[in-house]
Amino acid sequence: MIKTVSSLLKSHVHIRTLQTFSKYNAQAASALREEGKKPVYQDDEYADMDWDNLGFALTPADYMYVMKCSKDGEFTKGELTRFGTIQLSPSAGVLNYGQAIYEGTKAYRKENGKVLLFRPDHNAVRMQLGAERMLMPSPSVDQFVDAVKQTAFANKRWVPPSGKGSLYIRPLLMGTGPVLGLGPAPEYTFIVYASPVGNYFKEGTAALNLFVEEEHARAAPGGSGGVKSITNYAPVLKALSRAKSLGFSDVLYLDSVKKKYLEEASACNVFLVKGRTIVTPATNGTILEGITRKSVMEIAFDQGYQMKFSAQELL
Repeated sequence: MIKTVSSLLKSHVHIRTLQTFSKYNAQAASALREEGKKPVYQDDEYADMDWDNLGFALTPADYMYVMKCSKDGEFTKGELTRFGTIQLSPSAGVLNYGQAIYEGTKAYRKENGKVLLFRPDHNAVRMQLGAERMLMPSPSVDQFVDAVKQTAFANKRWVPPSGKGSLYIRPLLMGTGPVLGLGPAPEYTFIVYASPVGNYFKEGTAALNLFVEEEHARAAPGGSGGVKSITNYAPVLKALSRAKSLGFSDVLYLDSVKKKYLEEASACNVFLVKGRTIVTPATNGTILEGITRKSVMEIAFDQGYQMKFSAQELL
């Protein structure tokens, strides 16, 4: 059994604004700006949901944000639209060659009703780094954060009451232009949609029962394991399905070279805590640099914990 370290996160932590992705001094949460053009949406305070039994499943909120990238690499002005299906050519780059990346962030409601976002500027920079690896144009940090804010505000009635969950926000960047030969798509679409969710794991904040996977590897040196590419996730489904059928919560992957050192789980980074020391695998290109991971490290450091980052020290 491996316990999570979410208890390290404090609800009133205030951190300075992020300047670069490598710095860990961003503000922990930023209030939504209720300014600019607002969509016409239902003005009831809350959607009709059973907030006390909210799981982690898709319940589409009212609106999504859509922005296109022209052939010259410049993103046009995006807009909010009702959540719904999108049209794609059968030869779209995302369908044929998996050219797409995504992010995941959340909006939370405080007891006074105010809605907060958790470090969306970090997600924006991580998407830019991932887009560079996948040879894609990417929204600017300002464009990304504005899209997330607009989506959260337009779907405010889907933000659960304080302590009942959060509004999960999924920014998705994909090659939607038609392409036949192997190459980058000629056009890209950036979409942000949302869904109210509870805890990802059914155990909540209790200990997780993790299956150590010795057959399948999640990522290899030189690959794309360090970016949030859609191509990283379907390959873990077989191992994850097997682990869950055996009663485990998730899969804990080993390094692909020596099959000896812990790397990360299917859906989260890994920390081991012993006394006042926290050890987590180094992000050397095979491990996703999680926003929560960075936040945990910042708070742990502020609380006097010693951080170690060598995977060789995990076992």
